[in-house]
Amino acid sequence: MVPDEDETKTHPHRTVVTSPPPGPKKNDPGDAFLVIIYGDDIGRRIALGSEPCSMGRSSRCEVHLDQESVSRNHARIARSGPHFVVRDLGSTNGTYVNDELVQEEQSLRDGDQIKIGRTIFKFIAGTNVESTYYEEIYRLMTLDGLTELHNKRFFSEALDKEIARAKRYERGFSVVLFDIDHFKKVNDTYGHLAGDAVLRQLGALVKTRLRHTDIAARTGGEEFGIIVPEVSLEGARVLAEKLRRAVEEAAFRFEGTLLPVTISLGLTEWKPGIETGEALLQLADQRLYAAKHGGRNRVA
Repeated sequence: MVPDEDETKTHPHRTVVTSPPPGPKKNDPGDAFLVIIYGDDIGRRIALGSEPCSMGRSSRCEVHLDQESVSRNHARIARSGPHFVVRDLGSTNGTYVNDELVQEEQSLRDGDQIKIGRTIFKFIAGTNVESTYYEEIYRLMTLDGLTELHNKRFFSEALDKEIARAKRYERGFSVVLFDIDHFKKVNDTYGHLAGDAVLRQLGALVKTRLRHTDIAARTGGEEFGIIVPEVSLEGARVLAEKLRRAVEEAAFRFEGTLLPVTISLGLTEWKPGIETGEALLQLADQRLYAAKHGGRNRVA
């Protein structure tokens, strides 16, 4: 289903699912396309063929990206023999593949992520591109494309399920909320691309510090939440303090510049009588406010 043009303009961040052409089609081994996994028009599919695909701020580009951080003619993807390569066209802010700056030209492999400005594309190629596309769309319904943590919708639904489970089996859990200290200063000083890099690196760090049963999500711009099943408030405090220290000691970098990053965290534990996820989050948010009011880079 292709969305109505006016509807897309009204809701620029909604997931756009592009259906394949009608009728059976056997994919050629060289079939490939891009899927937008972060930025405007999430889920949009861009077919790649024998003709080069230009990307940039110019309206003449096949992929038009209307962002200040994107050059007029930023990058180009083209077939080179059996493969596709991405070439940076001398852009101001660079083209990245899997967070590595492209030096002139780079071959693409199935699953590679291409970052241009504040938009992230996923390169999909091979013999099962249609099924892979719809698997990716499903992922986009539950994950934040930048941090690769869960999104706010998934987090809210998981929180309500966890409350229902806790009430039924009388097993408690805790919630940790945190955000990045002085994140606006990072954006104002180094630019939004640096801010995106911090968020992406933070997401990767958080995932390495959690159990497989914990649920971490990006719930806002620089705001995050973690559901910690069957863990008391004190147990959650131990986790939060480890996470706070790991962030403080980590080396967040953007284009060779070291960016000092800290987080403030607020904790709460579910108790009988707390009926909704919203009520629980309000308690955790109060503790987060206390941590920030108390000087930041701390757990409350």
